[in-house]
Amino acid sequence: MRRDVLELDRFYRSRQGRTARRMIGRRLGPIWPDLRDLDVLGIGFTNPYLDRWQGRARRCVSFMPAAQGAIVPGPDGVPTALGDETRLPFREALFDRVLLVHALEEAESLPALLREVWRVMAPEGRLMIVSPSRAGIWALLDSTPFGHGRPFSRGQLTRLLDDALLVPTAWSNALYAPPWGWSTHRRISNLWEEVGEYAWPALGGLIMVEAVKHNAGITPGLRTARVSRRALEGQSQPALSPRRVPSRAKRD
Repeated sequence: MRRDVLELDRFYRSRQGRTARRMIGRRLGPIWPDLRDLDVLGIGFTNPYLDRWQGRARRCVSFMPAAQGAIVPGPDGVPTALGDETRLPFREALFDRVLLVHALEEAESLPALLREVWRVMAPEGRLMIVSPSRAGIWALLDSTPFGHGRPFSRGQLTRLLDDALLVPTAWSNALYAPPWGWSTHRRISNLWEEVGEYAWPALGGLIMVEAVKHNAGITPGLRTARVSRRALEGQSQPALSPRRVPSRAKRD
């Protein structure tokens, strides 16, 4: 069962939510730095993150699942649609970038959702998934939205993307500070993030992955997909690290 939209909104108004938004945002910025002339879709509860591109991208649209509900945006807010996540009300190959936050972990049908994402993505479009990490503390406590639904490991997300004909291109973890009041103060949480990224990179509360939809159909198991992943796995610093802007981020 999905979290109610009012619960999600209250979370992002809290200090924990502001910390989550800041830590996710500092990784989104380097990987998608310039979205001018691009169309962006957010699925789940993405308004706190789409705000950074509203007015700069050619189009920003937020889609919220009917089981979750939606908040009507203000006059300057991101246009929002409500409906069935397995039947998105958009034509094929419309969006250059798709962001999923609070989407996968409580979806009733992961394959159906990702098939729809693939359908509405333009050729060479990019998908960013933000989900609770199975190895993180945030997934163990139900006091935040990240503690509900199913958390994921890197291997599980890889298999999901392979089945959806999407090729992972970059991985990272975020939100190393524990979900407790004292640890989510700005200075303390920043310290946790800096230290955690180097000391225990796999133990962040969230796991983030960018994937690409290639023009040619890529079936699971092809060498092309495996090579793309191996090119990132040997790096000592996460590919989505805010300290390091990958060369591919400059292609936009």
